[in-house]
Amino acid sequence: MTSEIRTSYSFIGQSHNKQLTEATTMEVLLNELDHHLHNPITRSISNNPLIFIIVLLLSHSTLTTSFPTPSPIPILPLPSSQQLSWQLSEMALFLHFGTNTFTDSEWGTGHADPSVFNPTGLNATQWVAVAKENGFSRVILTAKHHDGFCLWPSDYTDYSVKSSPWRGGKGDVVGELAKAAQEAEIQLGLYLSPWDRHEPTYGKTLEYNEYYMAQMTELLTRYGNVKEVWLDGAKGEGEKDMEYFFENWFSLIHQLQPSSVIFSDAGPDVRWSGDEEGFSGTTCWSLFNRSNAAIGGTDTKYSQGGDPLGHDWVPPECDVSIRPGWFWHESELPKSATNLLELYYNSVGRNCLLLLNVPPNSSGLISEQDIKVLQEFSNLRASIFSQNLAKSAIVTASTTRGGSGSNNTQFNSNSILEEGIFTYWAPKKNQTHWIIYLDFQESVSFNVIQIQEPIQMGQRIVKFHVDVVNEDGEWQEVLTGSTVGYRRILRFPNVKTQRLRLVIDKSRAEPLVAYFGVYVDTVSILGNIKSNTTSNSSSVINFNGSQILHQIVNNRTRVSSI
Repeated sequence: MTSEIRTSYSFIGQSHNKQLTEATTMEVLLNELDHHLHNPITRSISNNPLIFIIVLLLSHSTLTTSFPTPSPIPILPLPSSQQLSWQLSEMALFLHFGTNTFTDSEWGTGHADPSVFNPTGLNATQWVAVAKENGFSRVILTAKHHDGFCLWPSDYTDYSVKSSPWRGGKGDVVGELAKAAQEAEIQLGLYLSPWDRHEPTYGKTLEYNEYYMAQMTELLTRYGNVKEVWLDGAKGEGEKDMEYFFENWFSLIHQLQPSSVIFSDAGPDVRWSGDEEGFSGTTCWSLFNRSNAAIGGTDTKYSQGGDPLGHDWVPPECDVSIRPGWFWHESELPKSATNLLELYYNSVGRNCLLLLNVPPNSSGLISEQDIKVLQEFSNLRASIFSQNLAKSAIVTASTTRGGSGSNNTQFNSNSILEEGIFTYWAPKKNQTHWIIYLDFQESVSFNVIQIQEPIQMGQRIVKFHVDVVNEDGEWQEVLTGSTVGYRRILRFPNVKTQRLRLVIDKSRAEPLVAYFGVYVDTVSILGNIKSNTTSNSSSVINFNGSQILHQIVNNRTRVSSI
């Protein structure tokens, strides 16, 4: 009887191709057939094949249409479109340039004669080309620094390029940079210092705020799209008391440049990372409470780490200079490429944007010394991150949202091998066991991993760790980490294994992983990790802000996080 029913069932299933795909129909219905034939209630009607088939077809009427599983609910707070664009740019060049460049000073007094400003070889196209060729997606110019000298011909002061001999008093540094950036498709940002040591109205609250907003309006209405406006709370001791109307400024900026983000100690869109060394906290949330911060008075630790309970999305930006000073000085030399790589790991690799200051010299060009270092820095990044070993691995997961059906491939584990954050792996709902497995199918060596979250869905991961299979065939912990965010890059002593797993230990909601990379760094690891090679001894190494226990046991290296 069973054989007869299967034959009839197969025939009827084939006649319903317009409603169900044949493969899905036959697999589902035949599985159900086996279930019903072993069910005492339905076994009694199985002697009549036609009735039995009709009953089963009616019970599967809901299978006529199959829809994909929708995305999980995003978890608040979320980044705006402007903040997403900013985060995706990853690195920006800061261009400190002005009268200080010609007076060998950092904080100008506001009394330097405009005639000192004469960069006869100025070429903004070169600045932009250096940025683009080395992976920097935006440039930010000090349109006015603390000395009050303006790099554009402002209508509200004579202390500007129009009073200098450069271009016969007809020049406009901001205008030339804006044009070059637009042509090269590089984003433009501008810094307008609130502190002004030249302007007579500084110290008169109403008058100076009117002056400042008038200059801001000039910058944001003359030069096309401005993607970032940079402010700070810098002011020397003993200077005049001055109340800045920050909220008025912010509203004006957003009104005139809706696609722009505003940087300051406390946001509103992007926050300072807490120092000028180019490092962020090893735990780094984009979540933040603006009510807990004030421009010029925010707690450094709070700025570095963010707030897992924060109600605002205010990601951090790490600013640092390639040279000891912010302005160009002939006596100073740039950092090495390996120094810049370290900065990259500890800024971009910790959910931040790296804002690297590369100041033009007195000729108006970026110095060849700096260009050489930037090129070496680019080559180092390419040597490490151009080959993701994970792409050759078989990837599986402990659970997948929507199951493994053909209509739910958008959440499967292979999504983590696709560049970008707009595809991702997602687990089933109401799970607490979140693991992604990589089988390389042969032993591979590596010492760097990279993880990205789809931050458009909110920042979720609180804690994770990575295990590898050791020589004894057992899982062994290599490292632990806390937050991920847009991008987390972690280094550790070299390991060799065929299998790896990413274990997410804690998350604010179902964890989502957009990208996972496995790499080899032969530069910074060899230069920074030193281990005790004495048998049965151990040494604690602080790396990436995480503690890694490096033990030598019977000539085999075992690495675990403590």
